[in-house]
Amino acid sequence: MADNMKGLKRTHYCGEVDGIGSEVTVGGYVQKARDLGNLIFIDLRDRTGIVQLAFDDSTDREIFEKASLCRSEFVLMAKGTVRERESKNAEIKTGNIEIFVTDLRILAKAQTPPFEIVDNSNTNEELRLKYRYLDLRRRPLQQNIIMRSKIAKTARDYFYENGFIEIETPMMIKSTPEGARDYLVPSRVHPGSFYALPQSPQIYKQLLMIAGYDRYIQLARCFRDEDLRADRQPEFTQIDLEMSFVDTEDIMQMAEGFVRRLFKDVLDKDIPTPLPRMTYTEAMERYGSDKPDTRFGMEITDLTDTVKNCGFGVFTSAIENGGTVRCITAKNAAGTFTRKEIDKLTEYVKGIGVKGLAYIRWVDDAPNCSFGKFLGEGELEAILSKAGAEKGDVVFIIADKKNTVLSSLGALRLKTAKQLDIIPEGMFNFLWITEFPFFEWNEETKHWDAMHHPFTMPMDECLQYLDTAPEKVFAKAYDLVLNGTELSSGSIRITDYELQQKMFESLGLTDEEIQAKFGFLVDAYKYGAAPHGGMGIGLDRLAMIMCGADSLRDVTAFPKVQNASELMSDCPAKVDDESLDILGIKVVKTEE
Repeated sequence: MADNMKGLKRTHYCGEVDGIGSEVTVGGYVQKARDLGNLIFIDLRDRTGIVQLAFDDSTDREIFEKASLCRSEFVLMAKGTVRERESKNAEIKTGNIEIFVTDLRILAKAQTPPFEIVDNSNTNEELRLKYRYLDLRRRPLQQNIIMRSKIAKTARDYFYENGFIEIETPMMIKSTPEGARDYLVPSRVHPGSFYALPQSPQIYKQLLMIAGYDRYIQLARCFRDEDLRADRQPEFTQIDLEMSFVDTEDIMQMAEGFVRRLFKDVLDKDIPTPLPRMTYTEAMERYGSDKPDTRFGMEITDLTDTVKNCGFGVFTSAIENGGTVRCITAKNAAGTFTRKEIDKLTEYVKGIGVKGLAYIRWVDDAPNCSFGKFLGEGELEAILSKAGAEKGDVVFIIADKKNTVLSSLGALRLKTAKQLDIIPEGMFNFLWITEFPFFEWNEETKHWDAMHHPFTMPMDECLQYLDTAPEKVFAKAYDLVLNGTELSSGSIRITDYELQQKMFESLGLTDEEIQAKFGFLVDAYKYGAAPHGGMGIGLDRLAMIMCGADSLRDVTAFPKVQNASELMSDCPAKVDDESLDILGIKVVKTEE
């Protein structure tokens, strides 16, 4: 039978014990117990750290015998006197002291855990996620979760101080198209009807601006039914904000103030502002990505003019068909990218839609060029000069349609940089991406789709092209990027009723579809809407980067895995027929 806590009250956390000669009471989990016969030492752990409990010949025998029973992960409370430790441990904060125990309570015994609760666990992630409550006892995860909490606190403090009002928006809403599939919730009261879990609070925060709450903030839970990856979970948190009577500059400056404050408060790092900016077009041309990682170089070079008259048909035919030829140059990479490794990269780019990968690998005095036999005199030298290549470098070249070439080289740039290990650690490179295209061409439907949500305001000078030249329309939209990860997406919103109708029509929506999907918002515009805009900053992604974690799972208490299931609670799960009957739902099995 477990002891109780009667008469004991915790006075200190384990990692904060100090003051030799003082009497303290601590509580926590047994990290390790060492029984040396006439001496027993127990490392007691809580979320702040570890402190050593000491028992010797002068300890009360009942307490000493109780200490001898303690095993890993037992829950204890201990009272005693702080004294100097004989065998000091410089690796922990309390390594110079220990607690000589005068009262010990075993509050809960523990079975041997399925894996050891240590900082650097070699246990496979699947097992750790199954026993997530044990995994969360490990210090690295605890530090991540605590840092995430600090980020949330700083966000609230900063925006409160800048006059924002925190307002909760509904979790069950009407399904509206926002780019991903909705999670649907069946209604018992309205059989056959469904709520949707919000992909973002977008429409509601715009309605709050129309309602006169000119500065809104919310740490909003959002849900998207889409394929998972390292920086994506089906449920996530946004630091969501919206502001009235502002322009793009006001919103970006507010976000920059938050970034500066956050990194100083949480990491004691100074982030210089204003943050650098780059247009979408420039980012794609230089890095092949609208969220470029600028911590390293290897920018894209345009070889089109250099090779347009060369003897290599792959290049010339791509150019003749309106395409382009571009490259990246991996410096001092010839030793890493052997022919075998280049073959692997070729398969990689084929997997993302490219027909092939040409290369020049310069190891010896004469460069090895995969298409050298097709080149005339001086043409290889011209390519090397344009690419900025020297002995020891590798040049990777792709010829295709412009969008395909840029996006493929952007992906290849990241992959090769990781293999070369040239991405600096401990660096935080912020970047604003501005002037996004308003529309993007959908090859499948042969139609122009909105690149952002349909409430985004086009740039004033582009309004004339809405009907005649959609490719010339750019948006008052902006993304905040950190180390190659999109942290935030935002825009100035359309508040003119007639313009909003025109935008819906440009996207091919009928009046009936507009009314069915967005009627309540469109109607709200008729009653006067202040100019407004905002953004949503991904709290989870921000925490992941600030913690130096590899995955959102490392900063999420109870994450989902690749197939959107949670291994610990085994969800999603089937429900009984009675529950389905009440909702008017029948599950029909289909053959795969």
